[in-house]
Amino acid sequence: MSLSLLNAIRMIARKKNTDEEKVIKALKFALLIAYRREYGTTQNIEVVLDKTKGNFEIVAKKTVVESNNVQNNQLEIGLDEAKKIDENYQVGDVVEIIITPENFGRIAAQAAKQVTIQKFLDIERENDYNEYIDKKDQIVVGVVKRINENGVIVNLGGLETVLPTREQIPGEIFEVNDKVKLYVSDVKKYSNGVKIFVSRTNPNFVRCLFEREIPEITNGIIEVKRVSREPGKRSKVAVFSQDGSIEAIGACIGECNSRINVILLELGDEKIDLVLWHENKKDYIKSALSPAEIIDVKINESETEALVIVDKEQVSLAIGKNGQNIKLAAKLIGMRLDVKTPEQLENMSDCEGDKI
Repeated sequence: MSLSLLNAIRMIARKKNTDEEKVIKALKFALLIAYRREYGTTQNIEVVLDKTKGNFEIVAKKTVVESNNVQNNQLEIGLDEAKKIDENYQVGDVVEIIITPENFGRIAAQAAKQVTIQKFLDIERENDYNEYIDKKDQIVVGVVKRINENGVIVNLGGLETVLPTREQIPGEIFEVNDKVKLYVSDVKKYSNGVKIFVSRTNPNFVRCLFEREIPEITNGIIEVKRVSREPGKRSKVAVFSQDGSIEAIGACIGECNSRINVILLELGDEKIDLVLWHENKKDYIKSALSPAEIIDVKINESETEALVIVDKEQVSLAIGKNGQNIKLAAKLIGMRLDVKTPEQLENMSDCEGDKI
């Protein structure tokens, strides 16, 4: 070996997008395995790199004992022998002796090849994981590479991921080379690499779009409290302003709908209802069921159910087409909602309102 080894290490580090010490550690591990396979495992050995010469050396570590008390010459060295190396050695010290075989370069190259490859794969996997775990619960942008029966294969720059059909917004169509925004729901390490789980149907995809497009949300003035969603159809987004001088819904809409339109464009035909979050649950429910006008709300003690009272002409608005409005509102609030008119309550012998 020579100083060209150090140049090779630097090249590998750049190619694998990692630091030199990780590459050196991988090579040391591979050489240690190679030596033990060839010469046995009874010695206490270590692989060291002499950076001035560009050489790896095999070093045996032996504990100094009294000369007449050497029990295992693989692990121990007598005091008299130790002092021949250095007069300052005392009993209990550890002596390091270079024992690199003359033909070790050839043996190491053959035996360490597969181990080194595996270690480099481990380094790449760790680097990929560290890069994308930081992007969990965020939006990443990729390029569509191909489409098959499993979904859309997207290149994220260094890795590919699959956007399954079930995670696509109903009705959207992708073409090769399209840029696509994806919500990273999870990142996991496996023996064969890193898998990135992505979605465009997750409610947090909508949350992240708001965080990207609304500066007041990015800087924490406005908070997205909760999102309920029926992908491709409608979402309800509850927002709250920490600053009384800034109106949350207006800031999200933007001048001439400029901000909300960017988000709607990403979601296709999906509609968005902006809901003003209230700490008071009754006010929150009234806001969530907008545009219906609510007469009163009665919440049970455990706050798991609420009876919503509306005039009969407001029932269809509160429930929505196919029950969509009330279902999304219930998810947003985290309660079961039941809509009744005053007339229905009067005619019920076992009024649900009494139960609540």
